[in-house]
Amino acid sequence: MKTLVDLLQIPRFSDLKLLTNPKYAELPVESIEISETPDISFYIPEHILLLTTAMIYQEDQTRMFALIDSLKEKKAAGLGIKVGRFLDEIDPKVIQYADSVHFPIVLVPTSIPLGRLLHQLLSFLWDKQTEQLSYALDIQRRFSSLLVNDVSIARFIADFGRSINTPVILVDPYKQVYAASKHFSKASKPAEFYIDQLIFGQKKSESVLIEDLDQKKFLVSYFSVETNHYFPHSLVVLNPEKIPYPVSNFALEQASLVLSFMLYKNQKVQESYDLLKTDFLTRMIEIQQAPNQHPRDWLDLGTTYGLVKARHYRVVYASCKQKNTSDSKIKYQEEVSQLGFKWLSSKLKHHIKDVSLFKVKNTQHCVALIQHKQENLESILQNIADDLTKRLSIDLQFGVGNIYGTIDDVAKSYIEAKTAYEEMSSLSITTSIYQYQQKGMRSLFEKIGPSDIAYFCEITLKDLAYPKEASSIELRKTLKYYLDFNCEIARTAKALFVHRNTIKYRIDQCSNLIGKNIHDPSVSLDLRLALELSEENNL
Repeated sequence: MKTLVDLLQIPRFSDLKLLTNPKYAELPVESIEISETPDISFYIPEHILLLTTAMIYQEDQTRMFALIDSLKEKKAAGLGIKVGRFLDEIDPKVIQYADSVHFPIVLVPTSIPLGRLLHQLLSFLWDKQTEQLSYALDIQRRFSSLLVNDVSIARFIADFGRSINTPVILVDPYKQVYAASKHFSKASKPAEFYIDQLIFGQKKSESVLIEDLDQKKFLVSYFSVETNHYFPHSLVVLNPEKIPYPVSNFALEQASLVLSFMLYKNQKVQESYDLLKTDFLTRMIEIQQAPNQHPRDWLDLGTTYGLVKARHYRVVYASCKQKNTSDSKIKYQEEVSQLGFKWLSSKLKHHIKDVSLFKVKNTQHCVALIQHKQENLESILQNIADDLTKRLSIDLQFGVGNIYGTIDDVAKSYIEAKTAYEEMSSLSITTSIYQYQQKGMRSLFEKIGPSDIAYFCEITLKDLAYPKEASSIELRKTLKYYLDFNCEIARTAKALFVHRNTIKYRIDQCSNLIGKNIHDPSVSLDLRLALELSEENNL
């Protein structure tokens, strides 16, 4: 877009004279108007160059101060005043006032009719705008062809940077360089040097100042490339003011639009592959958990999805933690989950050998299948999670299963990892990594109410469930030792420091009190469980 200074440098407009400081004439000129109305500012858009004969101000030109103020507030590009008809000359006070409020005044000589000047200026502006529009559409056609021909994004950025002869960088949602033009191949500083200085705002396009190698400020523009609504990519252009004519912002926006289609296409292709991996994982877990399963060659079936022969297999269950009210939005959750999955996909493979990542069906979660023993697994996961939190304030959580020696036991590690993750969420554990803890039979009763447990203990142990008298407490203790030593009288007597006959007598008493044969396997199991469950109340 041309500024007033640019227009006055064109030969056909050389008779026009700028009376105020040129540095105040840097606003773009988008159109031209002629008017003699003092309140014209109410009826014109921004960035207008107003032409006038100042007829109504011929008796007192200082009344023009109010007009200048209104045009300044409207962000007009300037005021052109024709002399020789109603004004012999422009009062120096008017020029001085315009300078004081940083508003440009242009003198239009008597020899130039305002109607002809209006036509010439508009024709020039419209021709330039048409040329810029045509160039932008050419860019769209050219790069749309690259899209159809499945050209890589790196090639697209390289071609685009060469077309506009300016350094260009594509930044991913993690604020990392995704691709950069060839301008950085011979530069002393990589593209990351400039991106690290940028703070991306909420606007879809913006221009900001950053420092070059000499610590001097220079201009950078960025445009949102939206495949995601909350976490878009960004197209960054260095020194946009040096882009040669006729490249315009519209041309850059067209390039961003084509880029968004390319990224969207790549995303959908990857999602199709991820869906196949998810179906494979779901089928493998279901079959491995099924009773009387038939042997399957999972390594052969899963070669496409990264499965390899190893001596150690372990599953890590992962998801992104919700932190605030905006997280309740389904679209936001989907984007966060996708970003977490991509982050793990790109980072885990740099630290862990033969790791394969899968999405979990019908959830926003994912699992990593680690196929070799990894000593410092928790440290690796923590560092990866901390880096993502630092970049996007997204927190990852991990449930870690145990190691198994064959691919046929992956389902066991999967269940353990998922259980560890669910425990971490339900118990509000502050750590972001939780290792599965092996559980005994008691864990089966964790979700049963205390009253139901007490009822089971009392029905099974009778008066020995929660004894108060010393004799009953001693009988309960003898029964527990006897069952723990697999009903061996000698070992029980030795442990309690009593005679064998005393143990026989006490066990007979327990049998009579409980009313069942203690040596019956099913009764023995119930007694062991009841003793364990009632133990806390007998301490």
